[in-house]
Amino acid sequence: MSQDESRAGSREQRALRRYSLKALAGAVVVALCPAGAAWAADAPLKAVASFSILGDLVREVGGDHVELTTLVGPDGDAHVYEPTPANVRSLSQAQILFVNGLNFESWMPRLVKSSGYAGPMIEASKGIHPRAFGAEDDAVGQAHDADHGHDAQHAHDHEHASAAAATHDHEHAHAEDHHEHDHDHEAHAHDHDHGAASNGHAHEHAHAHAHTHEHGAADPHAWQSLGNAEVYVNNIAAGLAQVDPAHADEYRRNADSYILRLKALDARLKEAFAAIPSGRRTLVTSHESFGYLGDAYGLKILAPAGVSTDAEPSAATVAAIIRQLREAGVQAVFMENISNPRLVEQISRETGARVGGTLYSDALSKPGQPAATYLDMYEWNTRQILDALHP
Repeated sequence: MSQDESRAGSREQRALRRYSLKALAGAVVVALCPAGAAWAADAPLKAVASFSILGDLVREVGGDHVELTTLVGPDGDAHVYEPTPANVRSLSQAQILFVNGLNFESWMPRLVKSSGYAGPMIEASKGIHPRAFGAEDDAVGQAHDADHGHDAQHAHDHEHASAAAATHDHEHAHAEDHHEHDHDHEAHAHDHDHGAASNGHAHEHAHAHAHTHEHGAADPHAWQSLGNAEVYVNNIAAGLAQVDPAHADEYRRNADSYILRLKALDARLKEAFAAIPSGRRTLVTSHESFGYLGDAYGLKILAPAGVSTDAEPSAATVAAIIRQLREAGVQAVFMENISNPRLVEQISRETGARVGGTLYSDALSKPGQPAATYLDMYEWNTRQILDALHP
């Protein structure tokens, strides 16, 4: 045997010994745990949330008892997100997964399959009666749909089938099903590989998601209503209590305390928006994500790009949009933190509507910026809108 072969064999033996010791240590930990629990009672629960807004709500309810990983981070666009190998590892080690639902995370079924995750998947929007895209039945949305109708319907059918299959697979899953996974935090912390999660199809599917919602399809942006956020918080508390019953009372107290803050903000906003004249209640946003907010406070919110965040309408569609917005008497147009501002800037120039600033729609801001938490985001967005609509 050559020296090179000998050294290679020694390295392989050392690697196998390390793996065996790690596996033995894991087995000892599991053996020492009480029946039905695969983690120490004082260790935080490993939770994964699909995007930053949902992650903040999980953090508020879970407190110190939850170690949270958020997949789509601040200023990230879940519409075109591509899961990474690091996401696969995080989910494989998780004890509970929180998703928005309503077909928002089109890439989630494939990520779940890639990770082998078999624990509970909590749908935060469960119990909410979703509004339909295009609920205002405005010509702006119809003009955009003319460009995307056939491809959008095909993508929506495919997405709905994938999400339904994933929901069925997780309906009866239990938290204990996945505790044999190796908890290698160092490898996770230093992994900066941003490749696709499986077979390179994540971008293709995410791109399709950006065009999936026609008029009448369920609007997944339910967190844009403070009343719906209460439903999210209650579902989160119930999910955490299911997996970690020892801290169920604390999760419930945290949820109740947070809901009081939601109700207080909602009461202030209802009073503030009631002072806006009826003729000044129309505005434009980059894509159709603020319908629930509009419904809550009596606003008409138009979205010339529909739900697309990675493509713009054709030149003919833009011309039609501008004509229609002039007729609608739009007071303000807003950019979004996840969208290209060019279309909004063009609409402002050609209609005379003022640019009201940047709204946070599908993602929080980075820490230290105006919308680093859900409540900060909601207060920032509504303050920008109120300032723009006031006479």
